Order: sequence, then C-alpha cells, then structure tokens
Amino acid sequence: MRTVAVTRYVTPLREGGSLPAIVEADDDGMYVLKFRGAGQGSKVLVAELIAGEIGRALGLRVPEIVFAELDAEMARTEPDPEIQDLIRASAGLNLALDYLPGSVTYDPVVDSIDGDLASSVVWFDAFISNVDRTPRNANMLLWHRNIWLIDHGSALYFHHGEDRFLHRSDDPFPLIKNHVMLAAADALPDVDEGMTRSIKQEAVEAIAGLVPDSWLDGDAADRRGQYAEYLLQRLERPHRFVEEAVRARAAL
Repeated sequence: MRTVAVTRYVTPLREGGSLPAIVEADDDGMYVLKFRGAGQGSKVLVAELIAGEIGRALGLRVPEIVFAELDAEMARTEPDPEIQDLIRASAGLNLALDYLPGSVTYDPVVDSIDGDLASSVVWFDAFISNVDRTPRNANMLLWHRNIWLIDHGSALYFHHGEDRFLHRSDDPFPLIKNHVMLAAADALPDVDEGMTRSIKQEAVEAIAGLVPDSWLDGDAADRRGQYAEYLLQRLERPHRFVEEAVRARAAL
C-alpha cells in the first residue's frame, strides 16, 4: 500500500462525528483523510483498512486506500481550534481514501441497482459486520455511473468492546435487516458461492498484515493474527450471516 505525506488541509467534511477532511498530498492527489486522533481512535482506521481491502478483493469498487503521514506543524495554519487539536492528536500515520471529484451520494429512491450487485454488497457488509449502510446513511457514491463503497470505519464493530473476539466469528449479524440494499438483494444464495471463492486465505492474511503497529493495542502481530483468523473462521460454512440476510429480506 502506498504512503503519502499530507501537504495541505483543504476543507473539513462535517457529515460525521469524526470530522474527516479533504486534503492534498505530496503526490498532488486529493484524498479524504481519516484522522487517527478522532472519534473512537485507531480502531476506526483498522476497520476502514481491513474492510475496504476485503471489498476490493471481492471485486467491489472501493476508492484507493493509502497511508497518510500528517505533520503536527500543519495545525499552526488552521484557524479553527477544533481542527488544530485534531491535527495535533493525529500526528503521524493516518489513513486516506482517494477523493472522487464530482461523485454524488447514492439515493436508493432515485438510483436503481442490479440485483447481483445489491446481493454482493449485502453479503460483503454482513461478512464484515458493517452497521453503517442504511437508508439514512448509505455510504455509497455514484461516480462515472458506477457505485463506489466508502466509510467502513463502523465495520468490525465488536472490536471496540472486546480484546479477543474470535468467538464472534459465527455471529449472524441481525442488523443486516437495516441494510439499504436488502430489498434489491434477490441473489444472495447464488452470490454466496462466488464471494466465498473470491477470498483466499493468503489475501486475508496479507490484508490483516497491512495494519500498522501504531494502530494496535498490545502485541501487534498477535492482534493482526486475530483479525485474520476471525475473517477466515467467518468464511467457514455454514454462513449464518447469509442465512440471516435471506431471512431478513423475506421479512420485509
């Protein structure tokens, strides 16, 4: 994964509580920066990284994810005290996603979606336990007539309250009933086969291995191993998370 250095703070994005921002980097690219010092801390970045790269491995469209180095000195040029504090608290290694200029928020009322794609997105979100893809906040963008998935910091939500979470790998994830695409997901059993084949053990281990030591509590290698093992155990059949999604859709 690439690492860039943030050279300019452009503007805050105030839609969420973590106050991400559009920034410019030393490669002249524009990115949406997720701050390590915001909200619930580095675990949000861990979820963003792991979930986003899992989505990419599944063939879903996710903006490029990069590591972003942030210099605390940048706070001196910002007039907003809240942003100053956030930059200082996030000095060092953060995470950023490629900014998609001209993209618009997906609207489930206006924008139609193919049943196979809807089923793939529902499968993905049930697999990673993503609580934040609802009609209220779809966290999807339309860009060049394609759907792009963003904002996966709420995935793997259980790691906020537990030091060891492997026993949760068989959870059915009942919150899938709130998914914005559930009604359109008419091919879940068929998609299940293909999605499962798409994720290889070596890919899961490599993705978990990307998480920096500074974002993890305790023994970093052990923690990365827990994330990989959780995901690999979740891939083992039966897939209770798929069964739950099918049941929830039938109840609509």
